Amino acid sequence: MVDQSAVLAVFVLASGLILNFSLHKLEEGHVGVYFRGGALLPIISEPGFHMKIPFLTSFKSIQVTLQTDEVINVPCGTSGGVMIYFERIEVVNKLDSASVLDIVRNYTADYDRTLIFNKVHHELNQFCSAHTLHEVYIDLFDKIDDNLKKALQLDLVEMAPGLYIQAVRVTKPIIPETIRRNYELMEAEKSKLLIAIQHQKVVEKEAETDRRKAVIEAEKVAQIAKIQFDQKMMEKEAQQKTETINDSIHTAKEKSKADSTYYHVTKQAEANSLLLSKEYLELKKYEYLANNTKIYYGNSIPNMFLSVTGDKNKSQLP
Repeated sequence: MVDQSAVLAVFVLASGLILNFSLHKLEEGHVGVYFRGGALLPIISEPGFHMKIPFLTSFKSIQVTLQTDEVINVPCGTSGGVMIYFERIEVVNKLDSASVLDIVRNYTADYDRTLIFNKVHHELNQFCSAHTLHEVYIDLFDKIDDNLKKALQLDLVEMAPGLYIQAVRVTKPIIPETIRRNYELMEAEKSKLLIAIQHQKVVEKEAETDRRKAVIEAEKVAQIAKIQFDQKMMEKEAQQKTETINDSIHTAKEKSKADSTYYHVTKQAEANSLLLSKEYLELKKYEYLANNTKIYYGNSIPNMFLSVTGDKNKSQLP
């Protein structure tokens, strides 16, 4: 009886150990790759619980979502021989699940050590050796992120298709203290200069604004004066046109009067010319004589003529 209990206990213990070493779990966002005798098996496990042969098969969990690898304390020598250190470089990358087996087969489950960490060291040293400290620390620092990302992705396209670099963030490098102080002083002076330049721009802008206001005001006054002048000219033109119209009306009236008088005189002359005919004049002659001739009757006629004749003869005597 005791022997059966012991056997049962051993069986249960063995089963527990086997289950413990064969059952494993994969988190969401990860896949599992398996090795047996050091060889990579051509299978991939999805998230969840899985079984494997204990002691013969091992597995590695590979992340296939966005992950950030941090490369710390990267030494870098500039072209001038100054040694600086990049305290932290963050590389955001993503591995395609379809490329997991090929990348693990070629670069092991720690593929990021070869493809990212070592590559970051290499590219940063290449960059620093080609530039001065001032270029690395000041002038070209804002371009290091993009340049490093492009360099990493360019190599990954050939070496590890399926591994993509999403972003690279590089912190400001650590430089020797004496040089850092000089840069701080230089930045302080540069800040003062920028402040002075900005102040000058503000003053110039205010002066430009005042000038524009003055020009606008002058243009406004000129426009008002022009409008008033045009209005006066229009009034003068209207008055002149009115006077011209009045003169034309007066001239037309005078001409009409003159034409009427001329017509009357002409017609009167024509009437007179018709009246002063030979027969009409002869008639008027006899009418005149008839109205002004005195006829005497009796003995006074000879005496009258005689007295007139006698007077004439007297006047002729010496």
